[in-house]
Amino acid sequence: MKPSNSRPSGSIEILLVEDNPHDAEMTMRALQKHNLANRLAWVKDGAEALEFLFAPAAVTNPPLGPQARLILLDLKLPKVDGLAVLERIKGDARTRTIPVVVLTSSQEESDVVRSYAAGVNSYIVKPVAFEKFTEAVSQLGLYWLLLNQPPGKPGASATSKT
Repeated sequence: MKPSNSRPSGSIEILLVEDNPHDAEMTMRALQKHNLANRLAWVKDGAEALEFLFAPAAVTNPPLGPQARLILLDLKLPKVDGLAVLERIKGDARTRTIPVVVLTSSQEESDVVRSYAAGVNSYIVKPVAFEKFTEAVSQLGLYWLLLNQPPGKPGASATSKT
């Protein structure tokens, strides 16, 4: 599968922020297995992620670039670390409702705590075994793209009660 790190003309479903090409390839293959990688963009560092999401921000409050339905974010990134990217996403009213899943090798309690304090929606430690890794990525893709009900989705109502 050929990763896309160019700005798509339409909306994307998943923005993958991952500096390790091997992990990115495994993630994309796992999503592709369940037909969840059709509209995926891959960026290789935190600066690219911010550029991808906020590039037009040089002008006062213009529309954002392509919106993602889900962001898969590694923490240990070059240029701008994943936590700073997360804080920027969750700190902007235009992007704060996009689900962000940290997908990282870090099991450090401080990384987990800081990620949740910054507003992450889920924190997943990358399994080492290929089969477990692909299963974890497939499950999170299925949940966030097919089962999760995001705000503003047709049929959703702010006044509806469960």
